[in-house]
Amino acid sequence: MAVSAIDSRVFRDLFGTAEIRDVFSDDAYVRRMIEVEAALARAQSRAGVIPPDTGESISKALSDAKIDFQRLSRETEIVGYPVLPLVRQLVEQTPAQHAKYIHWGATTQDIMDDASVLQMRQGIEIVERYLEELTSVLQSLSRTHRDTPMAGRTHLQHALPCTFGYKCAVYLSSVVRHAERLSELRKRCFLVQFGGAVGTLASLGSDDTGPRVRGRLAQELGLADPPITWHVARDNVAEIINFLALVGGTLGKIAYDLIVMSSNEVAEVSEPFVPHRGASSTMPQKRNPISSELVLAASKILRSHAGLVLDAMVVDFERASGPWHLEWVAIPEAFVLVVGALHQTTFAFRGLVVNTDVMGINLASTRGLIVGEAVMMGLAPFLGRQEAHDVVYQACKESIESHQPLLEVLRNRKKVTEHVGDAHLRLLCDPKNYLGASQLMVDKMLEDIEARKASR
Repeated sequence: MAVSAIDSRVFRDLFGTAEIRDVFSDDAYVRRMIEVEAALARAQSRAGVIPPDTGESISKALSDAKIDFQRLSRETEIVGYPVLPLVRQLVEQTPAQHAKYIHWGATTQDIMDDASVLQMRQGIEIVERYLEELTSVLQSLSRTHRDTPMAGRTHLQHALPCTFGYKCAVYLSSVVRHAERLSELRKRCFLVQFGGAVGTLASLGSDDTGPRVRGRLAQELGLADPPITWHVARDNVAEIINFLALVGGTLGKIAYDLIVMSSNEVAEVSEPFVPHRGASSTMPQKRNPISSELVLAASKILRSHAGLVLDAMVVDFERASGPWHLEWVAIPEAFVLVVGALHQTTFAFRGLVVNTDVMGINLASTRGLIVGEAVMMGLAPFLGRQEAHDVVYQACKESIESHQPLLEVLRNRKKVTEHVGDAHLRLLCDPKNYLGASQLMVDKMLEDIEARKASR
């Protein structure tokens, strides 16, 4: 029986996908632990720690192992960890001459950490695929709307003109950096775990046998072999989950923008129309921005999980007395939530309705006030920046109070007209002439992406 929204039969497909849930399901986790036990046996056979044929024999037996999950759950409740109960079941299904070598020299956290790292590695592959999809969608929108003028806003007020392509390219820049971070964390974070009771591998002797086994285990699992045990140095796990939270932060910012921009008063964009999506049980006219709302919620939860794994870093001595358990909650939930948020964001942008006419209407709605800085900069060479600011400030104040276009107010100010002719003044008051380098930045962003692809 599910008690969390991400596992609920009602809510789960809003917050995640079946694909990512499968990676972090109970069955998948147990199978990963079995995979690690089998890989450890093979590594130890190759290293001469256990008989040469034992590793393959154990692997064959474990590949067909049937797990009684009710028994596993019952015994885990007693022990506090699932590895000992799991090993008991595996031993029972393996020929006796080989079964005694299962879990040789290992400790519970070795197996659980390796299983978790394997899950995270698979989860990161899914995250990477979604980041690539979102990159492609945002590239297309940036290119299409490179020259689509709209109001840039600060503090929810009209500030200066920009283009919708510029806005999308800013989103895109974050997504591209996340892809770079993902590539970097792969080098640091997917480490094999094998240390025994306190990390010293004492059960395998005082020579290099233990490290050799660890190296062979890393090869078996396709993980990096660290120079020293990391079971109480949890920065790699924290980096992965904080990376997911960073992705969530970007998606949350985008979602917040879409929510405001899709309000009736702004109406510049709307999420793709699907019959009854975002519908209200009482208001037939409603088309709520459901994807963006879900992403915003997921973003907040991801940030809280980032805090959990940072707390889990602060452990005591050579085996944590509790903080490690925080990861059991944070890791699977963070991956499900970030993939769900990426899925919803990609869906929203792939079919985004961009109301370019409304963007133009909104841009003109303040009757030229949005180009106050343009006029100020046009007057500054003649009056100095501060006096130009004061002149335009007073003109903007009159425009607001009298509901006149800023251009008409400026035409009645001698300090303006004696320095700037009417034709030039009209140019200064046209928002389309004050887009700065926004279009060039869009081009540069798109060029950078193509250059990255070519260099791979």
